[in-house]
Amino acid sequence: MPYILRAALVLALGLLAGCAEQNDLSKPPAPFGDFRLGYGIVVADKAESVGPSRHASADEIETALKTALQDRLGRYQGDKLYHIGIGVPAYALAVPGVPVVLSPKSVLVIEVDVWDDTAQRAINPKSKRFTVFEGMSGSTVIGSGLTKTREQQLQTLAENAARLINEWLIENKAWFSPEAVAARAALTVTAPAKPGTAAPATPPSN
Repeated sequence: MPYILRAALVLALGLLAGCAEQNDLSKPPAPFGDFRLGYGIVVADKAESVGPSRHASADEIETALKTALQDRLGRYQGDKLYHIGIGVPAYALAVPGVPVVLSPKSVLVIEVDVWDDTAQRAINPKSKRFTVFEGMSGSTVIGSGLTKTREQQLQTLAENAARLINEWLIENKAWFSPEAVAARAALTVTAPAKPGTAAPATPPSN
């Protein structure tokens, strides 16, 4: 075995012993205002694979993201209903490669909007784009193409995407303040959404 490859494998195994994937869903969610998740709307029918990639269907991508979003944002039990809309333009699920040296990475590109159910309009000025990676862990440092199935890769990406969305909402907690909610309500009364503008329907009460 070439020296450089042998050294890379030793490094990877050392990191593998010191890394562990973190699951922070057992911790109480960080508050950012009166929030309850309504619909998680994911559209991936135009998602394109980038570079060397395992295949994932639109349905698989949509299901993974919806599940991860519900698992993370479904923990908030406020009274004010919001919907999250996610578009997926691109993804890559790493294929097997030479560990560390040539192993490709998995990535998911998403565009996100937050919809105020009462005001019937998006609350972010423009869609937020995230480029989501699997992150550094024991199973990715040597290339997840070697250590994970495509389903596991997609699940990790979806969970990381949901975490980034959650952090983005926390960073923009002013959107969920009583003053912001009242301003959107007043705007809706004076300037309702344009005719023909699609809006998520309010989910039925449980």
